Amino acid sequence: MHKGPYVFDSHLLLKFFQKERGYEKVVNLFKEIKKAGSEKFINAINLGEVIYSTKMEFGDQKKVEVIANIERLNFTILPVTNDLVFKAAEYKAQYSISYADCFVLASAIENNAVVVTGDPELKKVEHLVEIVWV
Repeated sequence: MHKGPYVFDSHLLLKFFQKERGYEKVVNLFKEIKKAGSEKFINAINLGEVIYSTKMEFGDQKKVEVIANIERLNFTILPVTNDLVFKAAEYKAQYSISYADCFVLASAIENNAVVVTGDPELKKVEHLVEIVWV
């Protein structure tokens, strides 16, 4: 078990909230993180991704439930500073990954955190940051 803190990407949280195949692994990881007393982060950009994706697919009621669950799960929402935007833009220019994934990467590096993802696109940057694949 990694000691954390952990930065979650939207891909993984959408899988969890929508109970997609493999979501049980996320449930177990939440339990391990809680037991270890580690912090869970989500970047404001990636939280926005979770919110708009949920609303588009399931509507406002489910969107509100997801926001409440993020709070209940004790996620710390990381702000998007100008410095973080510049770092994410540099990663976007250097690596062929989505702009939102660049915020996960930049947030993890800035907070000396482990990325939690299931998004294969992030394999391109696993030399830069520790990743827990779920």
